[in-house]
Amino acid sequence: MLSEREFLARLPRPVSHFLGYRAEAPKPPAKYLVHFWSFIAAFAGLCTVQAIFNYSKYFTDRGVPGLIASYGASAVLVYGALESPLAQPRALIFGHFLSALVGICVTKLFSLMPNEARFNSLRWLAGALSSAIAIVVMQITETTHPPAGATALLPALDDAVWDISWYYLPVVLLSSTMILAVALVVNNIQRRYPVFWISPPKPQPTLPQPNGK
Repeated sequence: MLSEREFLARLPRPVSHFLGYRAEAPKPPAKYLVHFWSFIAAFAGLCTVQAIFNYSKYFTDRGVPGLIASYGASAVLVYGALESPLAQPRALIFGHFLSALVGICVTKLFSLMPNEARFNSLRWLAGALSSAIAIVVMQITETTHPPAGATALLPALDDAVWDISWYYLPVVLLSSTMILAVALVVNNIQRRYPVFWISPPKPQPTLPQPNGK
């Protein structure tokens, strides 16, 4: 069975390059280039997501928020801390989605309270419980992405998110996909992203040195 690296290496070079593959470890770019491309990528990524949700009649008719707030924090990781395990595609996509699922499920359970006033009085508790459960779920699935803690919190505390109900899940999935798509293009111009897709590369075994060194 091909490893992730072997599979990427077999793709056409332009494709593999923008999927993060490098035959040799790239040299780190100058700091001013890191700052420049972090700005460009974050601006382009967040604008892309907001353009979709603010100007598409399909989404505006459904009352979808222009941007799920937690993606501002995701931009810091995905565009500014490219090598962090917390910024890789697996964490970005599944961390947000699983947290959104937890947030909706927990808040839906709290909404079964006898009346709306009682539910509203306990939404703070639903939010805290959602984030706590989401953390554990991300740990178990190895998809920890810190901004997703807010994604779990929002169904309980943000009326706009609560109003779209289960539709929150595809909105989060699309938002993550767009953030990732921009990252694959802009982050690979003079930098490299992702470091891995599914699991981190295994460390290469160290050859024994002569004379026991």
